[in-house]
Amino acid sequence: MDDQDAERLSPVLKNKVVIVSGVGPGLGQALARIAAQEGAKVVLAARSGDYLETVRGEIVAAGGAAIAVPCDVSRSGDCGALAQSAAEAFGGRIDGLVNSAYIYGVWTGVAEDDEAEWAKIYDVNCLGALRVTKACVPYMKPGSAVVNVSTQASVRAAGGEHGMEMGYAAAKGALNVLGKYMATDLGKHGIRVNTCRMGWIGGATVAGYIDSQVASGRTREEVVGEVTKDIPLGIIPPEDDCARGVLMLLSDYAAVVTGAALDINGGHWMAP
Repeated sequence: MDDQDAERLSPVLKNKVVIVSGVGPGLGQALARIAAQEGAKVVLAARSGDYLETVRGEIVAAGGAAIAVPCDVSRSGDCGALAQSAAEAFGGRIDGLVNSAYIYGVWTGVAEDDEAEWAKIYDVNCLGALRVTKACVPYMKPGSAVVNVSTQASVRAAGGEHGMEMGYAAAKGALNVLGKYMATDLGKHGIRVNTCRMGWIGGATVAGYIDSQVASGRTREEVVGEVTKDIPLGIIPPEDDCARGVLMLLSDYAAVVTGAALDINGGHWMAP
């Protein structure tokens, strides 16, 4: 094997400094863990310091490099401290940022809408991504990349008699638009910005939903079948595979991809 072959087989995020916001028990921890497996030096951020330390410890124990920085993305000071901590820990630069911090809010219909609740959701899901990105840009060089984690609910309305995820989806829809403007503005610095619209993610949250439905008397096959009936691949997309789709956009394989939206959902929603 020559040097070029070895380089092609090397981890796709080798030596990149990557920040992942919103590192919680769901997609966030998978993003952080797999980024480290792919060679990145990872900066884990979320409001819960204890959970961050748990994930950081697992990454380091597996031979990876990681630091944990508690951060509330609704606070500009926290976002600035996050970027500075990342740069100080890993050579003064930030190569990748995944904006995955979110709050979900309550499912409602129009009549039950709570404007104050919507304002909080927008502040975290959209403005939070803007705050973190703004803080990171001074440490980013040409070739750096940002990925905003959004939802297919922003293009495919979800809900029913129990309510709809309007507030969350509307805030993520704003994030979709923000990503295009970020890509247009930051392109002059050689910084790429893309968006991933996630569907069902086969992790702890979905497993808990399925378990609750089974506990209510339904069969597991019935519940899973209800979820997957409109997904062409016929599966609930596994959490780790969803994370790999997001992280691909930080890699050099996407070196000329910017301003794009990638649907990661097993085909549940196919953009026209």
